[in-house]
Amino acid sequence: MYIQQADLTRGIGRDFVKALTDISVKEVYEQGDILFRKGDPADHAYLLLMGRVHLKMGETGHVVHIVSRPGETFGWSSLVGRDVFSSTAECVLPTNLRKLHRDDLQNLVEKDPANGLIFFKRLSGMLGERLLESYARYEKLFRGEIFV
Repeated sequence: MYIQQADLTRGIGRDFVKALTDISVKEVYEQGDILFRKGDPADHAYLLLMGRVHLKMGETGHVVHIVSRPGETFGWSSLVGRDVFSSTAECVLPTNLRKLHRDDLQNLVEKDPANGLIFFKRLSGMLGERLLESYARYEKLFRGEIFV
């Protein structure tokens, strides 16, 4: 899995994608590692290369999203101007990812605003899909199809 294969970078120029790769860091985590906790400073976003990450909310740690598809992006709070993360991210399998600092991305977007616009359009589409998935889960919960 390479950054240029990620949904987030589809349609973006090759030089921009190479720059994204250059400013990101490949990291490896073990099962049980916490990438960030709800309330931690949101200064990085992540791109899954391999593994599985649960995004959890609340004190009970209810899983609200499972990141399992190579190329999936999470930690989006850092990319949309939020100061802190809204969930906790825990690796539930050995996980490889690329970590991107928000300041580095901001600098890249300022240098190449045309590709930066495409990047943020793709990000907003991804967030919209996740929101629709949440709506569908809530609908099933309210109809009694999901038991908590």
